[in-house]
Amino acid sequence: MKQKRCNWKMVLYELRNINGNFMTHFFGIVFPSMMTLIFSKTIGIQVPEAARDKVLVSIVLSMSLVIPMSIMFIGYGALYSQEVEHEVPLRMRLFGFRERNLLAAKIIAHMILMTAAFAIFAVFQMITMDIPKPAASSVICLLVSLYLIGIILLVIAHSLADIFRKFGITFGITMSVYFLLMVLTGMMGISTEQLPKALQKVAATLPMTYVSNDFADFWTGGSYNFMPFIQSLLFFGAIAGILLMYAQYRNRRT
Repeated sequence: MKQKRCNWKMVLYELRNINGNFMTHFFGIVFPSMMTLIFSKTIGIQVPEAARDKVLVSIVLSMSLVIPMSIMFIGYGALYSQEVEHEVPLRMRLFGFRERNLLAAKIIAHMILMTAAFAIFAVFQMITMDIPKPAASSVICLLVSLYLIGIILLVIAHSLADIFRKFGITFGITMSVYFLLMVLTGMMGISTEQLPKALQKVAATLPMTYVSNDFADFWTGGSYNFMPFIQSLLFFGAIAGILLMYAQYRNRRT
């Protein structure tokens, strides 16, 4: 049977699937804007005037991370694990759809949704938040970082769904990891420096930590040492790659 390549029809099919997932829309679009507003009103007013702009920028950057974490990790994991449990990918392969083409269509569809979520989030911040205008280079750096983090998270969620093959187990693990990442990377109101030393070392291996804690330093321009962030991104990507290879190996055996 002739193998079907990734095409626009496959992407539209995935977009329709995403549109039926309320969890993705709420946690990926509504939740980050809502939490930004809450944190800015509760934490922002408690800091001195001189440091308020940086704190507000840090809040916005931290909550921007919620978008890829919710859409590409929680939302995708919930959606794909249900498909795996009902053997939808197996049926698709029997009809000539290769797994890598299916994954490519899913990544493109979720990146389209993530782009729309970023646009809504940015408009909301411009209307409700009074923060310094960012440098163009800072915006580009932030977006590239968020897209890369999102793709890695999607691959991890995809692998977990293929490994456990049950919606309940996959959802429980992804949701637990989701909140753990939020705590470790300073997105829950507790800074990374306040964590125990052992947890600080774990947080240093996560690229979200640097976006949440350090990117505010060059928001309006200036220099920044990206090496620790790049190293954490490579490490995070390596974890995703290992999980994906193990999931494929396990599927071949079963």
